[in-house]
Amino acid sequence: MSKIYVLHENDEWTVHLTERLEELELPYEVWHLDQGTLDLTEEPPEGIFYNRISASSHTRNHRYAPEFAGAVLSWLERHGRTVVNGTSALNLEISKVNQYMALNQQGIRTPKTISAVGKENILKAAEKLGMNSFITKHNRAGKGQGVQLFHSKEALQEYVEGAEFEEPVDGITLIQQYIDAPEPYIVRHEFVNGKFLYGVKVDTSEGFELCPADACSIEDQFCPTDAEESKDKAKFEILDNYRPAIIDDFEAFLQANHIQVAAIEAIQDQDGNLYAYDVNTNTNYNTDAEEKAGVYGMLELAKYLGRLLDPVRV
Repeated sequence: MSKIYVLHENDEWTVHLTERLEELELPYEVWHLDQGTLDLTEEPPEGIFYNRISASSHTRNHRYAPEFAGAVLSWLERHGRTVVNGTSALNLEISKVNQYMALNQQGIRTPKTISAVGKENILKAAEKLGMNSFITKHNRAGKGQGVQLFHSKEALQEYVEGAEFEEPVDGITLIQQYIDAPEPYIVRHEFVNGKFLYGVKVDTSEGFELCPADACSIEDQFCPTDAEESKDKAKFEILDNYRPAIIDDFEAFLQANHIQVAAIEAIQDQDGNLYAYDVNTNTNYNTDAEEKAGVYGMLELAKYLGRLLDPVRV
């Protein structure tokens, strides 16, 4: 029988989707792609294949999950299977350079960024960036890895040459413009079936305090689901009647890159300019915020997968 196949490498993040699939009585099977074998001479089963591989897999000792998933996705696409978030989505998930180039191709502004391999070149990149304040981050990121704010090149040199330096898993460090937001929050824009679902305002005041543009690495905290709420205000708040003009550009970007499910994080600077700085194709949702707003991302995702499997059933 045809079913929904969920490709992933993190059980904790996947259970929220499988619970919704069970709620809708949809047949499914979970493929954990940390390791395994793939017979290229065989044909895949019939069904709908949804890729949830995360860029942060290496932080869970699943170093080669993205590479193995890439092989599986190529095999599925070669045989014409319906794949949600296929090879193109995976290529963007594991590379911020790829994300920024694809966003820029659609005319979407991103922070000025220089990539570098090698410690000496990180310092050269900061010199070329020519900004008083800047951040570093990893190209294949997760859990805020490599995110540091610097107010001088001397401080960067001390970090790069010191014991606290984090070597990127793919060797690529990004040196990036620091976006000084007027208020400590970012907005995460959620999409299912390539269409805007909602925007969630994320309070960054208690996150990476010195780097608000990256204070909400949501997927890596299992964060929306388990994040504790402040007594004074919610960390995650779904915005009412929120659909800025940039949404049309975001949807066009997703369509151009064959991405069906994603979150795009953006931040405004002091002059009101909006910068997109992260695309998460492995997205999670905040339970408390959704209950208050009455909208449920995993339920909408499960319904979408169900319609792909059987347009009449869901």
